[in-house]
Amino acid sequence: MLKKECIYPESAPIPAGPYSPALRVDNFVFVSGQTPEKPGTDQLVEGDITIQAEQVFENINNILSAAGCTLNNVVKVTTFLSDIKDFEQYNQVYKKHFSKPYPARTTVQAVIPGGALLEIEVIALV
Repeated sequence: MLKKECIYPESAPIPAGPYSPALRVDNFVFVSGQTPEKPGTDQLVEGDITIQAEQVFENINNILSAAGCTLNNVVKVTTFLSDIKDFEQYNQVYKKHFSKPYPARTTVQAVIPGGALLEIEVIALV
């Protein structure tokens, strides 16, 4: 039987709906899509794609830390950009947070609720 544990640190943004910020299932951590809210709030940070991406990675790192791991444990990243033209700027921020061998990754353009410029979900192995 799978053991599921909700990961919801105080340093995470407030979820916008009925979901867990992350679930730890055995040795995996599944982080729900994170948008650039200030920790402990539902307020988006102001700024361009680089500022918002930095905030999202900070939020993800806080959630992963509460689950006992870091961005170094990430094996899969899915990124949703509201404008694919922001890809290169986003990629520069991404490379600051991950090193080779990079996690598997998918990046697509999507409509993101709330006006955020991006949303990122990750899977990590503890």
